[in-house]
Amino acid sequence: MTDFTDFDQHCMQRAFDLASIAEEKGEVPVGAVLAKDGEIKTEGFNQPIFNHDPTAHAEMVVLRAAGQKLDNYRLVDTTLYVTLEPCAMCAMAMVHARVSRVVFATTDPRTGAAGSVLNILQNPSFNHQCVVESGLLQEDCSEQLKRFFRNKRAGKDNK
Repeated sequence: MTDFTDFDQHCMQRAFDLASIAEEKGEVPVGAVLAKDGEIKTEGFNQPIFNHDPTAHAEMVVLRAAGQKLDNYRLVDTTLYVTLEPCAMCAMAMVHARVSRVVFATTDPRTGAAGSVLNILQNPSFNHQCVVESGLLQEDCSEQLKRFFRNKRAGKDNK
């Protein structure tokens, strides 16, 4: 069991709040923040439907913004917090960006690429591996996603 810091808790709570914004907009509720040197540098939430962009996952939004804000495509010594285990696209982007640590709340047993289906983030074939930790705010984030998809299946508007 990982001992998460108060700052870790703060960052994941912010990611959860961002996931709620995505949910209000009818997007799958996933939020993410990127931190460096003890402060949140960028944040985002899922927006592929709104932006008509299949790559606009919360993590990709955060990585793009971080590259611009930090004026570098390498995001060394950063931690990316995300409410759902990253998919293969997002995980590979984190590897390319050299994100140091990834903390996710809940697993994705269908497309998770941080250990559930694949483990791209720690694949020794790549020239960079991320430290991966999970379970922070797991119950809240898992319930948020389950509720979203229950409502969607029931034909309820998630906005």
